[in-house]
Amino acid sequence: MKYLTVDLEDWFHILDNPLTSNPKTWKNFESRIDIGSNIILDLFSKNNVKATFFCLGWVADKYPYLIKEINNRGHHIGSHGYYHQLVYKQNIKQFRNDLKKSINSISNLTGKKVESYRAPGFSITNDNLWAFDVMIEEGIKLDSSIFAARRNHGGFYSKKINHPFILKTNSGNEIIELPIVPSSFLFKRIIYSGGGYFRLLPKVLLNHLFKKENYIMTYFHPRDFDENQPIIPGLNFKRRFQANVGISSTLTKLQNIINENSFDDINLIRKDIINNYLSLSEINK
Repeated sequence: MKYLTVDLEDWFHILDNPLTSNPKTWKNFESRIDIGSNIILDLFSKNNVKATFFCLGWVADKYPYLIKEINNRGHHIGSHGYYHQLVYKQNIKQFRNDLKKSINSISNLTGKKVESYRAPGFSITNDNLWAFDVMIEEGIKLDSSIFAARRNHGGFYSKKINHPFILKTNSGNEIIELPIVPSSFLFKRIIYSGGGYFRLLPKVLLNHLFKKENYIMTYFHPRDFDENQPIIPGLNFKRRFQANVGISSTLTKLQNIINENSFDDINLIRKDIINNYLSLSEINK
């Protein structure tokens, strides 16, 4: 089970950065979402592969033609929230409203139900596990918000999180979970399947890890493919490096990965083919 996914957001949708995180400031930045998105879409079409695009509702409202193009090319479309805000900085009402708004924006363009979701920055933590019940109540059946490693905006460290599972909430609700899972290399857990990790790691190591693992959830962004994007304001040296490292090689690396691996369609996932359950208490260990 290997999946291609894209978080559809613009280059300035950087989390936890005061100069770019407020939606009121976004009008001040040049939009470049078409550049990276077209590179990705053409790559997928060239190789006849289908992916899931987790789209911001804000992007859907501002660039409806892009959502329609993704849909027309046969890709699965899920929600990435509306305003790309960290979930753990929202209360239940704010999160529900943001999710509903994104679902409505996307479904109005595609004519299809939005049943999958990924939290911005994978920002589900021990303190906002209520988000899973809200997702389910709003019609989400598949989630990819769990990052099975510690990171800036959340993450869970549990060796039980190593493949897709059905998450059981404390309320008795169930949702299919497709987590981001590390691989082991030289006795260390290593993230490799998307974003800055993918851009930083050498092609030889990526090839090895992608061939080695039976389950892989990727996550790319249009900005990962845009070599000429501006420098994001307000970032320290470390975050600036993380945002810009390896962009020139992303397309070549991903083309090679697609050549050497088979990728599955998220639309084909059903509970009965997963048959693995974890509770909230188990993912917290």
